[in-house]
Amino acid sequence: MKKTLVAIGLSTLILSASELNIAGSSTVYPFSAFVAEEYAAIKNTRTPIVESVGTGGGFKIFCEGKVDIANASRTMKESEFQNCQKNGVSNIVGVMIGYDGIVLAQNKINAPINITLEQLFLALAKEIPQNGKLIANPYTHWNQIHPSLPKRKITIYGPPSSSGTRDTIEELILGKVSKKFKEYGNQAGKYKSIRQDNAYIPSGENDNLIVTKLSADKEALGLFGYGFLANNQDKIAALDIDSIQANEENIASGKYELARSLFIYLNTKNKESLEFAKIFMSDDLASSDGELSKIGLVPLSETLLKETQERLQNPSNLTLKLIKEGKVSK
Repeated sequence: MKKTLVAIGLSTLILSASELNIAGSSTVYPFSAFVAEEYAAIKNTRTPIVESVGTGGGFKIFCEGKVDIANASRTMKESEFQNCQKNGVSNIVGVMIGYDGIVLAQNKINAPINITLEQLFLALAKEIPQNGKLIANPYTHWNQIHPSLPKRKITIYGPPSSSGTRDTIEELILGKVSKKFKEYGNQAGKYKSIRQDNAYIPSGENDNLIVTKLSADKEALGLFGYGFLANNQDKIAALDIDSIQANEENIASGKYELARSLFIYLNTKNKESLEFAKIFMSDDLASSDGELSKIGLVPLSETLLKETQERLQNPSNLTLKLIKEGKVSK
C-alpha cells in the first residue's frame, strides 16, 4: 500500500494535489490514516493526506473549503456550522464512526490507582470550593486531595484548547462535577476553567507525545484517547475512575464515565468523500471484529453500523436543527 502523508500541524501539504484531504482530531487521526491506505489500495489512487490539527482546527479549515473531511472527537458547534454555510460549504454529511473513552494513564511501573471523578476534578480545576467559597487551586500533590492517593506531584499532560478531547474533558469532568458544589453558583454545570500553574500541561495535538512523556516522567499522568492506550499497553496503564476500568466493553456501554462518540464530517461536493466514508464504515473495517477495532476504535453496535451503512447509500445533509439537537444525521 502507499504511504500516508502525515504532518502534525497546518502545513503546505494540506493544499497539495490529492484525491482527498482530511484533517482534525488527533484521536480520530490513526483510524482515518488507516482507512486512507485502504481507500488508496481499493481505488488505485493517491493516498489521501491526513493531518492531525485538533477537532477545532479541523473544522476551521473544513469550513474554509480547504479539506474534504473533518475528523472530530465531538459534534460540530452551531458557530462552526454557520461558518461553513457562510463560506459556501453546505453539502455536509456527518457520520458517527464509533466510540472512544478519555483515559487517565500512567507509566506501568507504578502501582494501580483508583480515582474518583470528583478527585480528578479537584486536581484539574483552576478554582476549587473551600469553606463556602472558591479559591485558587492549592493542591500540589495527589495525597493532599485524598490520603488514598499517592504522594506524587500533580502533573497531568493533556490536550490543548483546540482539541475536541479538551472540550470533552471540560464537559465530562469540570462541567459535570461542578454541579455538585453550590460555590460555583451560576457556573455550576458550565464551569470549564482548567488550572494554568503547570499542574496541567497542554501537550500538542499528537497524543503519542503524551505517551512518550509518561515514559520519561514516570510520576506524571496523561489524559488522552483510549486508542492510544490500546496501542501502548506495554508502556502505560489506565487508572480506574470510580472503580470502572477503561476498556472496550465499558466504553461502548457508557458505563465508563468518560466515554464519548467519534465522528467524521464530509463535504460531499467532493464525491470521493462519501466513497471514503463507505469504506471507513464497511464491515471489514468498522465492525466489532474489523481492522479498526484492532487499533483501538470502539465499534458501533451491529444494528447502528448497519443503519449507518444504509444511510450512506442516500445521505442527507446536516442541518442547524440537527446541530442544536446534538445529532449528525436523521
